[in-house]
Amino acid sequence: MVHLSHSVEQTESIAAELAATLVAGDFVALEGPLGAGKTQFVRGLAVALGANPRAVSSPTFVLLNIYRGGRLTLFHLDAYRTAGAGDFESIGFLELLEQQGIVVVEWADRIEKILPGRRIRVVIEVVGENDRSLTIERVGEP
Repeated sequence: MVHLSHSVEQTESIAAELAATLVAGDFVALEGPLGAGKTQFVRGLAVALGANPRAVSSPTFVLLNIYRGGRLTLFHLDAYRTAGAGDFESIGFLELLEQQGIVVVEWADRIEKILPGRRIRVVIEVVGENDRSLTIERVGEP
């Protein structure tokens, strides 16, 4: 499904709609260029799941942020600065997938080979100064 967003608020709203469908164990793979709105999308997920929106920030330098307090814990990772799948494996990525929360990875295409087969792929494209095209697809669903 393709959505068009004209603002940060709309991007967060689209994410909130997705959050309403998420269940424990879901994995969300985010793709898009710098400044596309990946972290804003995660903020929308976090708010809809009941976490504090002010706690949401890009995990580029820390690799992992955890947002609790909602109906599901949200594990937010960033593969931008990693040297590849090995870095993710060393921080316990595979174990996070078993925690029955929601795992979201920005720059997921950088660690494609270790991503779960069943996932939600979100591609954010910049189509104007404030405009974004968000393609959301469920991959590996029966």
